[in-house]
Amino acid sequence: MRLSSYYLPTLREAPADADLVSSKLLIRGGFVRKVAAGIFVYLPLGLRVLKKAEQIVREEMNSIGCIEVLMPIMQPAEMWHTSGRWEDYGPDMMKLRDRHERDFALGPTHEEIITTTLKNELNSYRQLPLALYQITTKFRDEIRPRFGLMRAREFLMKDAYSFHADYKCFKKAYDNFYAAYSKIMQRIGLRYIVVEADTGAIGGSESHEFNVIASSGEGKLLFCDCGYAASDEKAEYSYSPPDTEDSALPIERVMTPNVRTIEQVARFLNVDKSNVVKSLLYKGRDSQIMVLIRGDQELNEAKLRAAMGDQTLVLVPPDEVSKQLGVEAGFVGPAGLPDEFELIADLSVKRIGNAVVGAMERDMHFKNAREGRDFSVKRWEDLKIVREGDPCPKCSQPLQETRGIELGHIFNLGTKYSEAMGALFNSEEGVMKPFIMGCYGWGISRTISAVVEQLHDKDGIIWPRSVAPFEILILPLAKQDSNAFAFADGLYHKLLEKGYEVLIDDRDASPGVKFKDADLIGIPLRITIGRSFSQNKVELKLRDRSADVSVDIIEGTGILLEKIEQLLDAYNPAGRGREEA
Repeated sequence: MRLSSYYLPTLREAPADADLVSSKLLIRGGFVRKVAAGIFVYLPLGLRVLKKAEQIVREEMNSIGCIEVLMPIMQPAEMWHTSGRWEDYGPDMMKLRDRHERDFALGPTHEEIITTTLKNELNSYRQLPLALYQITTKFRDEIRPRFGLMRAREFLMKDAYSFHADYKCFKKAYDNFYAAYSKIMQRIGLRYIVVEADTGAIGGSESHEFNVIASSGEGKLLFCDCGYAASDEKAEYSYSPPDTEDSALPIERVMTPNVRTIEQVARFLNVDKSNVVKSLLYKGRDSQIMVLIRGDQELNEAKLRAAMGDQTLVLVPPDEVSKQLGVEAGFVGPAGLPDEFELIADLSVKRIGNAVVGAMERDMHFKNAREGRDFSVKRWEDLKIVREGDPCPKCSQPLQETRGIELGHIFNLGTKYSEAMGALFNSEEGVMKPFIMGCYGWGISRTISAVVEQLHDKDGIIWPRSVAPFEILILPLAKQDSNAFAFADGLYHKLLEKGYEVLIDDRDASPGVKFKDADLIGIPLRITIGRSFSQNKVELKLRDRSADVSVDIIEGTGILLEKIEQLLDAYNPAGRGREEA
């Protein structure tokens, strides 16, 4: 491709609202343009990268026997009502009505529609297992679309669904997808980590996330040398009982004027924050609950929703707390809580013998409150956000922490959707049973941003060869030397004949502009035909700066072509620790 006739609008400065490095570089490099918050146009370079990532994913899906289909983006609300997720998915789902006042969703995911379709097609165990996938646009109405392609409202995704007669068969498919996702990461050329993860609104009993390691990643990932790894939404905490139990003291009602936060209460009463109980009100689909957690810990809402089986649970706003209970949020507590509230507590509360809790009256707290005597917890759960340094739940060694960008997520759905939607098959025993299902997502457009977040330097992007828009960039710089330009043109055609993807910068631009753009767009190998051409030399430089060599061409291009092949074969920027971590 000749740059003089190609559309590559690079920019010297990124837009002020570009927040991540990947957003800045992809816009500056002429890969994408923002239309509105979370909505992007893929320009020619960006589309080439997108299509390469898409093809890698497609090939790995095909390799494990997954069959490609295409499902509609618009989905009838009835399907989501049947599965029970019309409300569960929350405001992230884009909803619309047609002219007949019928409700539809712009699909954020396709469990409902694939289950509805296949329940009328699969009726015997002899037709199982079956795995289908699609690559299509998804929609999510993010409250704050940000981070460029990483949290967009419209994005390209691969989603797959598998159907099985038993869990042994499902486990084999789950392991195949796990291996395929690992292969995708390896083929793209990224450093990654696989962690146990929360199933969220998708549901199911088990899931794993595939994360690119990057310091800018939204997700905090906890891991241990013993092999345990989990997202901070999923990571378990192992509570041990206290060595000695505090002697029971009588409950004491104390004045705490204008003292509302955990820090204020602890300071005012001269106690440690670990002796104060945080009382939080949540409301969900059918219930209201009070959640208790130790004052020095932070509540993990993903764990709470999973424990309660209710993805609609949200924190009750302070003004609503005051209306319902007649007291400000800073003074609510479990002692004297109305019966309509279910009391759920983190296991850390068990370790407090004599706790400080809100007294359900303005400017008042209780000291020495004890569970079982002054209030009764209905359910005990692990609800704490695990942090770096907390003990590993498998071996008790301190956990380590890194950040990651989620690209892939695989789920064990069990019979969640098949039971809800009446998707049954005739088993080998002649009994009608619900399908056992799995689902498997990969964010293809997110992949572009994740690569850039891990692989870049101060000058621009460092594309791995697998998804680079072009493999080779030729820079003819000797404007007055017609022989140099003729050589560059001849080399361009030879490389094309050998099957390389080549871009030649034949623009009438200064060497400085060409070098700046070359570093910015990040093509793996740069061939410079400049001043040294008069000494029969051509300069080769890898974008990750791992090689910078001069090749003698006095006897022709044979040695040059061999060196180009050697350098590209050895090129592995992720293997050289280029990620921002």
